[in-house]
Amino acid sequence: MKLLDCTLRDGGYYNSWDFPIAIIGEYLQAMTSAGVDFVELGLRSCVNNSFKGAAAYTTDEFISSLEVPNALKVAVMVNASELVKDTKLEVVLEELFPNVSASSPVDVVRIACHTHEFVKALPAANWLKSKGYMVGFNLMQIADRTQEEVEALAREASKYDIDALYFADSMGSMDPEQCIQIIRWLRTSWDGALGIHTHDNMGKALQNTIAALDNGVTWLDATVTGMGRGPGNARTEELAIEIADRRGVSINMVPLMSIIRSYFQPLKNACGWGSNPYYYLSGKYGIHPTYIQEMLSDNRFSEEDILAVIELLRKQGGKNFSLDTLYTARNSVESVMEGDWDPVSLFEGKDVLLLGTGAGVEKHRKAIETYILKRKPIVAVLNTQSAIDSDLISVRFACHPVRMLADCSRHAELPQPLIAPTSSLSPAILDVLSEKTIYNFGLEVDKNGFKFGECGCKSPTSLVMAYAFATLASGKANRILLAGFDGYESGDPRNEEMNSVVKTYQKTEGAVDLVAVTPTRYDVNKLSIYGM
Repeated sequence: MKLLDCTLRDGGYYNSWDFPIAIIGEYLQAMTSAGVDFVELGLRSCVNNSFKGAAAYTTDEFISSLEVPNALKVAVMVNASELVKDTKLEVVLEELFPNVSASSPVDVVRIACHTHEFVKALPAANWLKSKGYMVGFNLMQIADRTQEEVEALAREASKYDIDALYFADSMGSMDPEQCIQIIRWLRTSWDGALGIHTHDNMGKALQNTIAALDNGVTWLDATVTGMGRGPGNARTEELAIEIADRRGVSINMVPLMSIIRSYFQPLKNACGWGSNPYYYLSGKYGIHPTYIQEMLSDNRFSEEDILAVIELLRKQGGKNFSLDTLYTARNSVESVMEGDWDPVSLFEGKDVLLLGTGAGVEKHRKAIETYILKRKPIVAVLNTQSAIDSDLISVRFACHPVRMLADCSRHAELPQPLIAPTSSLSPAILDVLSEKTIYNFGLEVDKNGFKFGECGCKSPTSLVMAYAFATLASGKANRILLAGFDGYESGDPRNEEMNSVVKTYQKTEGAVDLVAVTPTRYDVNKLSIYGM
């Protein structure tokens, strides 16, 4: 059994591989005390396009500056994508590993490969072995490969002198039975050492690692507190205890638990790795966990946005991460521009007081209600918010299918008619709203901008604010008075995003004037509700 901790490599995705030197020193001592055999101190890379700390490059000079205990062997990881490009593999390896193993502090080089890179990258094993290094290959995203594909990969691996052939549960979707199945398929041609790297999307990382150990896998990955991309990995502090028990030896967990308390747990609290329901769903549906990590770190993504993206990626496939795919998925509403209701019948020539969800509505409630009673505007609100007297509200807007799923029972109870694109709503939602008056105004999300039609609209986003603006423009309202569109604090990306929608709308031919009557950070005309 060989326990390999790869915290500084896999955990670096959260802090740009910039670990304090003093912490690395404590970490190395803790690894020795916990019975860890190998520490993967980071990546070895030629790519330099933004700031990353020392563990993104893990040069011989950097490793030599550390006090690595004699009991620990040192590993680094190379991404196969750097080896299989246009430059000859040997040229890249010569740049990455200018020293032979005997004069380098590195003992093990692991190469992380997608299955389509594997055959092209395998000759690196011969080059590295000729320099005296131990070599491991990590096969990523193997869970969705067929038996024939896995067995073919094993045959190719058997042609090379590899010290450990790893398979990684990249999506965190595997269970022990699947792990055992992969092991059996690999064993049809590969009789060397096997390793496993598990992700904890569904809370099964340790369970899968132990199942693999029980079925002949001897190289086992883990990280401190599970630190790693997305939901993280099997936890070193747990796996070390299991390994020590099987070895029949005693280990000292005090240094490891001490550094967890002082450094890793606070960092985890700040960065948020570890499983949650979103990661669970990504594992269940085979969606790349980076989608979840990106959305959780971007406060522009609401709960309904995240769930909507997961549902779309479940249907369309999300095994390969792409930022373009992420932002396209966020704004994908399964709907069409045409509905069957013309808003002109309700809004033409009238002032519409549109109430957002900001604190400004509650703060200035009395003035807003007084204005409504005196001036008799059409009063429309977004979703289910009710910060003013419900009897004063004329109509509600809703369009996001996931938000509607959460709100449909509440909408069914509210007395106001609902303006919504019914073609985007599931049968379950429509069933709950079967007794509800719904004005079906169509919505089609089009990143190119707004378009105002007779019974539907196009909008660059699925935000209900944008849908309301487009509906009122299509309905030829006189003007839109905004209350409770406070905006977000300076520097919050949500404010920039919302303001961009506002500006795009105002530049569109046929747009109705926007006038904020309570405080706002958006670039619109402003009046005071108290002066009206």
